[in-house]
Amino acid sequence: MHADIVVLPGDGIGPEVTAAAVAVLREIARVHGHRFDLHEHAIGGTAIDACGEPLPATTLAACRAADAVLLGAVGGPKWSDPNAKVRPEQGLLTLRKGLGLYANLRPVQPHAATLGAAPIKPHLLAGVDLVVVRELTGGIYFGDKTRDGDGASDLCAYSVAEIERVVRRACTLARSRRRHVTSVDKANVLETSRLWRDVATRVAREEFPDVVLEHQLVDSMAMHLLAKPRAFDVVVTENMFGDILTDEASMLAGSMGLLPSASLGEGRAGLYEPIHGSAPDIAGRGIANPVGAILSAALLLRHSLGLEEEAVRVERAASDALDAGVFTADLSPYRAATTAEMTAAVIDRLVAPCAVVDLRD
Repeated sequence: MHADIVVLPGDGIGPEVTAAAVAVLREIARVHGHRFDLHEHAIGGTAIDACGEPLPATTLAACRAADAVLLGAVGGPKWSDPNAKVRPEQGLLTLRKGLGLYANLRPVQPHAATLGAAPIKPHLLAGVDLVVVRELTGGIYFGDKTRDGDGASDLCAYSVAEIERVVRRACTLARSRRRHVTSVDKANVLETSRLWRDVATRVAREEFPDVVLEHQLVDSMAMHLLAKPRAFDVVVTENMFGDILTDEASMLAGSMGLLPSASLGEGRAGLYEPIHGSAPDIAGRGIANPVGAILSAALLLRHSLGLEEEAVRVERAASDALDAGVFTADLSPYRAATTAEMTAAVIDRLVAPCAVVDLRD
């Protein structure tokens, strides 16, 4: 296969973890005889410093022409003033909108070797395997905003079509899993949530009769996600609720550094990024966990390039590295691996998984 992939290293630890994912993609291309042309472009704070805007037109054009986009992270203290007219996060929101990426998929499957790093009791985490599908281009993040001397407002708006397409995505995904969808809203208070619940119910009933749909209010979902995470298969929700719940769900895995995400639209191309932020406090120290970025590259192989065998190979290599006790500092303060060492451990297992020594011996 020949594929054009845009790489957006971004800010903070973004360049470090993205370099790890790129190294894995290059190794997969070598082993399987593919050709991946990787082109680097600026986004976020680094783009603001370079040209005064968080998403240069050249970056957006390159992303639109690519087969897939791999992103590191955006943001940092240098650009953190919430009153600034230009902020790194604007680049990410504009990119999602510009590429028509309306569904963000965040799989959460705690690894047996890392259960001890999670703040949740291990017996609650065994067997957890869920995916949160977050609507990505509507809601309060994109609604009209006003502010004056007396107050401020942010408009939360959703259309029927916006809700239909993300619920369809969630139900379709559920068909390949355990056929259970939990739709999260705040229908006891918000009119947009009442519309969300009505549309979700209709789509599931008319188009996916083989999928079980349940509804949860977002506040109770926040509790159930920690108290009984095994009860959930596919969770679908609106933009802001999804933003909050997915960060909470990351604690089930033990570290945000372990989790990938895929932002998808109607087309083949997608945006792939670890769910963690730019972590400026550890940027440049070579200790960031690259697994989330590496697993995001696996999602890229699966969803945008259709390379399922290669995606599974990357996922197994990362899992085998964790099984062997290769942990970065966010997972264990003892014998912590550097970013480079963790990346090398994954690549070693891509090449010759049977020849690698178990670090626990």
